[in-house]
Amino acid sequence: MTTALNLEPEPDLHPLYPTSTQLVESLSPESGLDPVQKAELVAHCLKRAALFGDLLILQFLFTDPLARVYADLSIEDEDGVGLVSLAIHGFGGDLDRDVEREECVRYLVSQGADLKPDKSGWTPLHHAAIMAPPTLVSYLMTHGCSVFDVTSKKLTALDIVSAHSIIPDREDVALLLEEAMRGEGWTGGPVEQRRRLHERRERRKGKRRAIRDDVSKVLGVNPRWWEPDTVDSGSDSDEEDATVDESIYTPPADFGSMLVFSPSSLPQILDAVITNFPISLKNPTPAHTLYLLARFACLTCDHMWLEDLVIGATDAIEEAFFNDADDIQTLAFWLHNTTLWLHLMQCDKSLRPACEMLGSFELVEEVINSVFVFIIRFTERRIDQLLDTTILDYAPLGSESETVQFESEWAFLRPFTKKKAPPPIGVGSPRNQKSAVSSSPTTSTRSLASSRSFTTLSPTIPKFSSLKRTIARAQAGSKGVPLASLFPEVPTGQSPYELTSFLTALHTLLAFADINPIFTAQLWSQVFYWMSCEIFNRVITRKKYICRSRALQISANMSVVEEWTDEMGIPPGVLSHFAPVKDLLNWLQCLSSVAEFPDLVAVIQSLKQLNPLQMRRAVRDYKYEVSESRMTDECVQYIIQLQKDWERHRVKLGVEILRKEISERERERSDQSPPLSIPTKDDDQVSIMSSVSNMSLDTTHRSNIDILMDRSQDKSVWQPLRAPQALGELLDSRHMIPLLFPDDPKLLAALPSRAFLEEFKGSTPPSAPLSPGSGRSSMDLGNTGALLWRSRDSKIREAGLDILQLVDGARPPSQWWKNLEKPSEAEYHSDDDIPATIVEDPDDLTLQFNPRPEPTPLTRKPSGRSKGRASLGEVTPIDGSFNFRPSPLKQ
Repeated sequence: MTTALNLEPEPDLHPLYPTSTQLVESLSPESGLDPVQKAELVAHCLKRAALFGDLLILQFLFTDPLARVYADLSIEDEDGVGLVSLAIHGFGGDLDRDVEREECVRYLVSQGADLKPDKSGWTPLHHAAIMAPPTLVSYLMTHGCSVFDVTSKKLTALDIVSAHSIIPDREDVALLLEEAMRGEGWTGGPVEQRRRLHERRERRKGKRRAIRDDVSKVLGVNPRWWEPDTVDSGSDSDEEDATVDESIYTPPADFGSMLVFSPSSLPQILDAVITNFPISLKNPTPAHTLYLLARFACLTCDHMWLEDLVIGATDAIEEAFFNDADDIQTLAFWLHNTTLWLHLMQCDKSLRPACEMLGSFELVEEVINSVFVFIIRFTERRIDQLLDTTILDYAPLGSESETVQFESEWAFLRPFTKKKAPPPIGVGSPRNQKSAVSSSPTTSTRSLASSRSFTTLSPTIPKFSSLKRTIARAQAGSKGVPLASLFPEVPTGQSPYELTSFLTALHTLLAFADINPIFTAQLWSQVFYWMSCEIFNRVITRKKYICRSRALQISANMSVVEEWTDEMGIPPGVLSHFAPVKDLLNWLQCLSSVAEFPDLVAVIQSLKQLNPLQMRRAVRDYKYEVSESRMTDECVQYIIQLQKDWERHRVKLGVEILRKEISERERERSDQSPPLSIPTKDDDQVSIMSSVSNMSLDTTHRSNIDILMDRSQDKSVWQPLRAPQALGELLDSRHMIPLLFPDDPKLLAALPSRAFLEEFKGSTPPSAPLSPGSGRSSMDLGNTGALLWRSRDSKIREAGLDILQLVDGARPPSQWWKNLEKPSEAEYHSDDDIPATIVEDPDDLTLQFNPRPEPTPLTRKPSGRSKGRASLGEVTPIDGSFNFRPSPLKQ
C-alpha cells in the first residue's frame, strides 16, 4: 500500500517582513492553522515588530480581535530578553526611525509589557542607559524600572554608563541617572569612586602632558626624556611615610643588598652605568647601582676598592655633564642621581664611617656642587638673552614713559609747514582734542613725579622741545600719526612674561625631575642674586636708564618677577637679593625731588644697600626731564663729600685685606716648616676659639637650611646667604653663594610637592604659555605657610632587576654560577695574622678570597690616592658584619 505524498507547502510561521494583510489571512479560520501555529506566528511577529520598531504591526497585533487572543507580552528570546529590551536594542541603527522606535517602547509599556530583567540581570533601563535617548530613560524610570536595579555583576545602570569613564555622548544620561539616585538618598558607591579616581588620574595625565609640551617648547627638551604617562597612585598629601622602618636605611650585610664586581670590570661598569647610560626622567638606576657597588666594596673588600669606585664614579659623572653643559635634561638627571646616591650612602650606618674616613662624601658633594653650578650657568645664559628686552627696555604701548621729553634732546629743528592754529574750546574733532592734550609735556611729567616728589616742581626751569615733538606737532593736524609710532623712545620689545615663562618652564622641569626643594630654593637665590647684579650694573652704567621714567618702568617690570615668586611658592627670602636694585631705582625716582638738605639725609639713610660711589654716579649721569626740578648745590656737595670719605674707607679696607692675605701666607709657610717649639696655653685657646667659630658658622648655615625644610616653620623665616657688600660702583655678578647641605641626610631624599604639578587652574597668555596671567598665575601656591615637600623613603629605594644586567654586561645572570669553581687549599693564606686580601691573577683573572672568620676593622692609614691618580696606599680590609667563604669568581 502506497502513501500519497503531501506536496502542499508548509505555512510560513516566521516571515521576515510581516504585514497586516498577511497576518489577517494567516489568522483567519480558513487558513488551516491550528492554535499553536497561530500563537507561534504572533509571537514571532511581536519580536520582529519590536526589534525593527514597526509601530503599525504592534498596534495591529494588540487591536485585531484574532491576533489579540495570541499576543503574549511576556515572551522572551533565548537569552531571556523581553519585548521592551528588544525594542531598545534597535536604537542607533537608523536615526530617522528612533522617534518611531521610542513610541514603540512607550506603546509596549502602556500595554503592560513585562519589564523584568533577562538572564544576565539586565533590565530595560540598563539597555536604555547605553542606547536610548534621555527622554526614554526618564520615561522608564517613572514606569516601573528602578535606578537601583543591579545586574548579576552587581552593576546599576549608572555603573554601566560610567564604569571607568562615561561613554561618549551619554553624559546627559549619566547625569540624569545620578540625580535620580541622589534624590533617593544615594551617596555614591565603589564603582563611582573608582570612576572618579580614574577620571581624576586622566585629568592629571592630560595636564601633565600639556605642561610637558610647554616645557619642551620653551627649554628644548627631548620628548623621549619624559617618563611614561603614569600618575602616582599614592595619597595626595605631602606628608612623610606613615611608618618608616629604620632598617630600610641600613640593609642586612648580605649579597642580596650589594652588587659584586672586580676592579678589572669597574671601567666597563662605569661606562655602562654613567657614560653611555640613556637618561630619562626620574630614573634612579645609576644612584642605586653605585650604592650597591659601594656596599660590596666597603663591607667585603678593602678601602682601595671603595675609593676607586667613588673617585671613578665622580670623575665619570663630571665628564658626562661636562660634555653636555647646555643640555638641561642631562644636568637635571645627574643632579637628581648624585643627590640620591649621597642620601643612600649617608643614611647607611655600615657605609658612613668608612666614607667619612676616606672623604667620599666630600667628593660626591663636589660633584653635586658642580652640576648645580652648571644649571645656574645655563639659567643665566638664557636670562641674559631676555633681560634687556623684558626688564630694562620694555614699556607697554600707551605708557606715560613714551611721551617723556628730556632736556638733552635736540630742539633746534622746527616744522617746515605752517602750524595750524589750535581749535577753540568745544570746537573740533575728538581726535584733535586728544592730540592737543597729549602734546602737553607737563601732564605726564607731573603724573610721573606725583608719587615720589618731596617738593613742588620749579616753574622757572625753561622748557625745551625735542626733534620727536617738533615733527609730531607738524604732522598731528594733517595725518594724525601717533607719536609712539613715529619715534618710540622705548622699544616695545618682549613682555616680562616672556622671562617668567622661561622661569616657570625651568621650575616645572626641576619639579618633574624630583630635584630636592633645598637645591631649588638655593638655585633661585643664586639666579636672583645674579639678576640683581646684572640689572644694577646695566642701569648704573647706561645713561639712558638713569632717569625717573625709566626707573618707574623697570620697577613695574621687576614686580612681575616678584609676583611670579609668590605664585610659585618659592621662599620669599630669595627676593632679598633685589634690595640694591630697588634702592637704586628709588634713588632715581626721588633724586630730583630732593631739594632740602634734611630730606636728602633722610633719603640716604633709608637706602641702606647703596654706597656713596653709586649715589654719586647716579647724580652725575642723571637725565632730567622737561620741567623737572634739580637737586640743590648744597645736596650735591654733600654727596661728593660722602663719596670722598667712602673712597678713603675703601682704601683702608683694601689695605686690611692685603695684610690679612699676607699674614695667612706667612702662617701657611710656617705650618709647612713648623719650628720645634712647645705650644702655649694661649695658642691652644686661640686655635680652639677659631675652630669653634668656624664650626658655629657652618652649623648656623646648615641649620638655616634645616629650618627651610621644617614643616612647623613658615618659609618666610628662611633667609639666604648674602653676598659681601660692594666696595665700588658695580656689583660682583660672578660671586657664588655657597651651596649648603642639610644636617639630616634623610632630607636629601625630599621630593617636590605634588601640589605644584596639580594646581593648574586657569589659562595663560598665548604669547607666554607658562607665564602668570594679568591678575593671578595659573598656579597659586601662596606665599605663607611652610615649604611644601614630600618624602617617600621606602619607594625611593626600590631598585629593579635590570641593574644586574646593566652591571654584568651582555652576559645573563644565569651564567654566573657556571663559572664558580671550588678553590684549592693553596689559594688561601695559612697565616691567621695576615689580613684578608683579594689576590688577582693576571693570567686567568680569577678572584681568590681569604675566608677569614673575624672581620678586620678599618685602620686610618693615608691612601696616597688623589682624584684622578692611581691608588698607592696599603690594602686594608674594611669592617664587615658577616662571615662567608666564597669560591673564586671568574669575571
